This record gives sequence, C-alpha cells and structure tokens, in this order.
Amino acid sequence: MSDDNISEILHHMGEHDLPFNAVSPPIFQTSIFSFACFDDFRKALEDEQASFIYSRGNNPTVTLVERKLAALEGGERAKLVASGSSAISHCIMAFVKTGDHVVSVRDCYSWAHTLLSSYLVRFGVETTYVDGSDPAEFEAAIRPNTRLIYLESPTTLTFKLQDLAAVAAIARARGIKTVIDNTWCTPLYQNPIKLGIDLVVHSVSKYLGGHSDVVAGAIVGSERDLRHIFADEFQQFGTVPDPFMAWLVLRGMRTLHVRLAAHDAAGREVAGFLEGHPAVESVLHPFLPSYPQAELAARQMRGGASLFSFRLKTRDVRRVRAFADSLRLFKLAVSWGGYESLVFPNAVSSFPGGVIPEDRVSLIRLHVGLEDRKLLIADLDQALAAMDKA
Repeated sequence: MSDDNISEILHHMGEHDLPFNAVSPPIFQTSIFSFACFDDFRKALEDEQASFIYSRGNNPTVTLVERKLAALEGGERAKLVASGSSAISHCIMAFVKTGDHVVSVRDCYSWAHTLLSSYLVRFGVETTYVDGSDPAEFEAAIRPNTRLIYLESPTTLTFKLQDLAAVAAIARARGIKTVIDNTWCTPLYQNPIKLGIDLVVHSVSKYLGGHSDVVAGAIVGSERDLRHIFADEFQQFGTVPDPFMAWLVLRGMRTLHVRLAAHDAAGREVAGFLEGHPAVESVLHPFLPSYPQAELAARQMRGGASLFSFRLKTRDVRRVRAFADSLRLFKLAVSWGGYESLVFPNAVSSFPGGVIPEDRVSLIRLHVGLEDRKLLIADLDQALAAMDKA
C-alpha cells in the first residue's frame, strides 16, 4: 500500500462534508436512532447490519473506524468490538461447533489459548497446537473434522513467524477457515488477507490506539464472514464498542504511520544493542539479521514493531528481579503499543505448580516506546549491570 493511500484512509476517508464543517468527526453518543416514518423504520429493521437503529449494533462514529480498518487491511468489512480477546473469541466461535477440531500455533496470546484449551473443550471442540514455523506442521495436524486454523505471526513472547501464504493455501484446499492475530504488524506492515488468510483480528488497544487509554478489538474479513459474525456472535454477546472509545481509536490512527515508523526504528536499535551485550543470551526480533526467520519476515512484512523479547544469561529469578526492579524508564506492565516503554519479565507470570519453566525464567519482553533511544539504552545498560548485585 502506498503512502498516498495510507494517508487518504487515515486522514480523509469518510470525513468529507462533516456537520458544521467540523474538522474532527463528531462523537455520536447516543443509544438509539429514530425514524421519520413507519416505512423507514421497517426498512432499517429488515437489514440491521447496514442500519443505525441501536448502538449495540451500529453507530456512525464506530462505523467510520470500521471503514478505515477494512480499507487498511484490504478486507471487505470490519467490525469494532470491545477488546482484542473479544475479537478473537468471536472469530473462533463463529466457525466451530461440537465435534470440530482446531489447529493453533502454540505460543498464541494467553486468552486465545484459554478459549481453545479450556472454554471450548466444555462444548466438545478439540485443539491441536503446533510450533508453526514449518507449514508442514499444520498439514500434519489437520483431521477430517478440522474447521479452523488459528495463527499469530509473530507469536506472543517468542516471536515465531508462520508462512501465511503457504498455510492459507493448505487451508483453502481443504475448506478450512483461517484466522490471524495481526496486532504486532498492524495493517501498515502486514496484510494477511492479501496472502490468502480469511479473517484478521487486532487488539486495537495497542498500536492502532497508540496512547494506552483505550481498550478495543477489531475483526476484518469478507462481507459474508463479517455478516455471520455480526448476527451470530457480536449481537448475541453484546461486546459493544462505545462511541467515545471509537473516537479515541480514530484519533490514535491519525498518527499511526508516523508512530509506527518511529517504534520500528527504535525497536531495531534497542534490539541491536541488547544482542551485543554480554549479559544477554539471545534476542527474539524478526528483523534482526541473525533471526532464524529473517528472510520470511522480509518477504511477508513491510516493517516491524518495537515489541520483542530477549533472554538473559541467567536462570536465577533473583537476578531477573534485580534487572526488572532497576529499570527507571521502562514501566513494569502488561500490554504494549503506546508511547511509553514497558517491560514484562515472563517470570512474573503464574505457572502450574508455581514452577517456572527453565526457558521462561530469563525471558524478558520489551516494548520500546517513543522516548529518546539513547536514554532507553542507558537505562537497560544500568539495569543489566545491577544483576551482578543480586
């Protein structure tokens, strides 16, 4: 997608002839919409998906964001929902039923994993997990009752990629629906639909919102699939995106192309620093030349993000704690994608039996924000040195 097209979508699409010549679109903070006559009311009720009746279904502020997201992803339609986990749940639940089977990447977002490994098990849906680095793993895991393949490229924490075109071809040949979490790349840096994937989900709370002040999710796909999700999941469960939330997302998207480029550059510079540090064992960033899947990253993504992981040269939780507690600019927090730098030491998570797996003790996830890179690198440097005092 050209810069001209991106700018047209982010800054102008759907915003001509705004009321009172406003520059910023209005927030339609209303629960219901009225009709001039009986026939108009009936016509709207006959196609609620295309009408403004009740903001639990559609709202003009929300619809504007949806139009922009669909255009950015190259999809026919988008639906904004209350959170990223809601988007994931709607997409999966819309296309599976009792007795069906799902193939999923192993290192997916925790709430996607919970849905597949716990919630849907109650309803007789089974899931097989694969590493996903080799498309043949998906092919080998498919059963006669496989209905959906769930992808996340790159994956949470470990940042493994899947060859999207190859997996999509395998699924299409067998009539299997494909869903991918594309939050890390955003639509600016990766467009899975153009590679053959059916449905794309986003945690809009991350780079699309960009200011750590909104929780939202989005689904993008074909008109047919989105109509199905709207009628059978979205309306039923009521995960409504309120108009003010949509307006905040719209505001964040204005600067997406500028912010994401800055995040990408900062992430690569900080990752390069860590890769050369004697206290660091390895860095998991798809756009480092040393990364095992760097060629695939360059082939199917136009750029990266500033979220990546690295492993410390230690398996001592005390040293990991010393590193995390010594950071001054990186905030200890979940989520990512905002202007601020964050750190998530995997050892802080809860694990079965309270035992942290050895490969997770030293795993640190960083989100590099928009602060001065030299200051961030200096902060990491002093925190790495502080481990020796633990």
